[in-house]
Amino acid sequence: MDLGNLLIIVAILGLVALQFFLRRRRPETMSQEVAQRLLTEVKVNQVLVETSHLREKPKKFMATTWHINKTKLDFLGQSLQSTLSDAFGMVEDFNQQIGAAKKRGSIGYVVYIDVNKLKGPLEKSKQGLEEWLLAKTGSKEPPPKYPSMLDTLFGGRG
Repeated sequence: MDLGNLLIIVAILGLVALQFFLRRRRPETMSQEVAQRLLTEVKVNQVLVETSHLREKPKKFMATTWHINKTKLDFLGQSLQSTLSDAFGMVEDFNQQIGAAKKRGSIGYVVYIDVNKLKGPLEKSKQGLEEWLLAKTGSKEPPPKYPSMLDTLFGGRG
């Protein structure tokens, strides 16, 4: 291996290391991302509630961000944490009922589950998260994502 190839390899490793250190997230950025992801889940769940009567087979509600971050929501106000806990607690209950019905093969039972009970808690959660995001970032929408150096070189996930 000659010196030119070695320099190229060192430069690439240096760029990768630089990218790693530049992408470290600050705590306030993390809390904004978590709030934005929770808001997205709430909006998706609202759509699922509104369209539940149109589907033959029930679809489980989203709660991934909630499961991952439910113990790390200290940055949100206590009342919003309580509202989110109530809403996602109901989501988990409905998901368990849907899962049990699918396991038993009695999908018809799910028709009798009143998912409309979720409308109020989901709406309160949405409003609370939007207000929090407006106060912290000035916008309800997620910030634009700019491509990193590696995304530019190798193609991003876009």
